[in-house]
Amino acid sequence: MPKPTADYFARLGALVAIDDAASRPTRPVLEAFSGTEMATIPVATADDLEVAVARARQAQQGWATRTPADRAAIIDRFSELVHRNAASLMDIAQAETGKARIYAQEEVIDVSITARHYATNGPKLLADRKVKGMLPGATSVRVRYLPKGVVGIISPWNYPLTLAVSDAVAALIAGNAVVIKPDSQTPYCALALAELLYEAGLPRELYAVVPGPGGVVGQAIMASTDYVMFTGSSETGATLAEQAGRRLIGFSAELGGKNPMVVTASADIANAVRGAARASYSNSGQLCISIERIYVDKKIADDFAERFAAYVSTMKLSASYDFSADMGSLASAAQIDTAEAHVEDAVAKGAKVLAGGKRRADLGPFFFEPTVLTDVTDDMVCFANETFGPVVSIYPVDSTDEAIKLANDTDYGLNASVFAGSSDEAQHVAEQLRAGTVNINEGYAAAWASTAAPMGGMGISGVGRRHGDEGLLKYTEPQTIAEQRFLGIDRMPVVPTSIYRAITPTAVRALKYLPGR
Repeated sequence: MPKPTADYFARLGALVAIDDAASRPTRPVLEAFSGTEMATIPVATADDLEVAVARARQAQQGWATRTPADRAAIIDRFSELVHRNAASLMDIAQAETGKARIYAQEEVIDVSITARHYATNGPKLLADRKVKGMLPGATSVRVRYLPKGVVGIISPWNYPLTLAVSDAVAALIAGNAVVIKPDSQTPYCALALAELLYEAGLPRELYAVVPGPGGVVGQAIMASTDYVMFTGSSETGATLAEQAGRRLIGFSAELGGKNPMVVTASADIANAVRGAARASYSNSGQLCISIERIYVDKKIADDFAERFAAYVSTMKLSASYDFSADMGSLASAAQIDTAEAHVEDAVAKGAKVLAGGKRRADLGPFFFEPTVLTDVTDDMVCFANETFGPVVSIYPVDSTDEAIKLANDTDYGLNASVFAGSSDEAQHVAEQLRAGTVNINEGYAAAWASTAAPMGGMGISGVGRRHGDEGLLKYTEPQTIAEQRFLGIDRMPVVPTSIYRAITPTAVRALKYLPGR
């Protein structure tokens, strides 16, 4: 399971939606483990994006005339191809991001099950449906779902497989075309998925990968597509939402999080320790839904902190393309600089490091130890700001009520986690947490992998949802078609108009006594 070869990059590079790509300027794509160049990628312009959108718009017209079942069949084949090509997909995800293989595998599994979910359920969700009319028997109403047109996706570097296609498959089944700008650090993950979509039978124009800077290609997506899905920072999301609002186009976003975990006094400490490590250090903490704040009842806080620090200290860091590592590297110099700055700021202001806290240059340029902090106060940068790295803080609390209050004391509201002594207790805590997803006995995957359920954020953590029915229907325009038959709201055969209008309010009120009204 090695780093991808030059031939692999050349094959995928030919799939970029850029005319005369060989003559364009390029930028390097680094192997995150070593920080060395492993390939280059052509840099697109705004004109390239507009050409891709124009071609997508033309192809989408024919795509929309196909039945949802026909479209879903292609996505179902894609799901199977993802399974068959899992090893090479994990390789490219590791190479571009530096994540441990177990978390690259999570991405591959997520892509496959999300595609399968929408391939199975999409046609039923998109089917015309009858709804109650105003006048029973006299008004026939149906609702149908039309595609938006061309959906623009701006995807990030941290989960470059999942976030390049989990939204796209829903948009495609709904009858849209997709134009995607992947992050400049991870373009080949999107191209690897494009190759499998094309192999499954999707016309190339319907999933166009246009690599380039956000300030150029991303802005062109905002200016030319009919709906935009963005995953990234809350600050950038707010700016893009404003731009979408000016054009009156649909916009959905999964944004940042400063996610809490609550550990009650009755929790199984060993289970909570394992869960906290997974919740905090998956993908080296570079996950919008990872845990950065742990609130532990004081009755068990010292024991938890000691055992958690000991557990974290034994985690294996490695630049390996196999399953031997518990954690890989961070993705870039910017990420490790941020993690180090947050830890140094906290320590300078009085925080204690229970585990980790240092770079591991002996392993590679972007490795940073999984870090546990305590005595973190509100004047420290890491207290309220998202680190997006392998740094978590423990906060002892007097009660579960205090833990809930502190967990909710944030502008974010993306994900949360609960460990308690019983399911009933955990469910009670979960219902009081202000977050789009809450996981019990897990950090994030229980909700994230439940593709039938919506996933997204409250507050500044996002707008809209991915997964579930909402994750597909947001890419549609519902159209209501109502047919009025022998009896009208303003008329009734044989009855004089003046009399009919006089009795209408009473008749409408009486409708509530009919079954199902």
